[in-house]
Amino acid sequence: MDHRLFFPATQRNKICIGDVLSEIHLKKGFVLEIGSGSGEHGVEFQKRFPDLIWQTSDPELKHRKSIISWIDHEKLNIKMPKPLEIDVTKSPWPIPFKLVDSLQLIISINMIHIAPWECTKSLFKESGKLLNYGKFIILYGPFKIKFKHISESNELFDKSLKIQNKAWGVRNLEDINQEAIINGFQLNQLIQMPANNLTLIYEKVS
Repeated sequence: MDHRLFFPATQRNKICIGDVLSEIHLKKGFVLEIGSGSGEHGVEFQKRFPDLIWQTSDPELKHRKSIISWIDHEKLNIKMPKPLEIDVTKSPWPIPFKLVDSLQLIISINMIHIAPWECTKSLFKESGKLLNYGKFIILYGPFKIKFKHISESNELFDKSLKIQNKAWGVRNLEDINQEAIINGFQLNQLIQMPANNLTLIYEKVS
């Protein structure tokens, strides 16, 4: 059966996120995507970066079914592994040894604002265990800077998130930086993206 889900935001941002990834010049190996959602990003980036193996993951069954359907639809079954069931707050993450040995990058797109803050803390904690010196963790989405929204639309979005769940919300850059430092990362690049989003690139430095 075709379980593919279609997320409009993915179609809008997949090219610009891919352009950022192309500037990092990753070596052959695995990329681990945390909170892959529909799987649309995963198959797009697997096709765009054929030297990498794009490992998706998601805690929700309906999302993992969608990812599998997208992999089937794009005929990437031989290249691209099935999604992992990863809850970021449950340590250790269930990751194959072959992935850990050649892990180049961990990326999370539009995830931390629709999850409790504990998920952000766990994301950096587990990434700090998995990534070697000089490797990267990338976050994409809306963020506050110095506790202020960078646009009115982001402020309205933040309010709508908190109506749905008080534990959700647009996160503050300085708070994220602090979690990064605690776990051996530093902010390498902050990139302005379309629609008042940012890409944050953190490098493992210790």
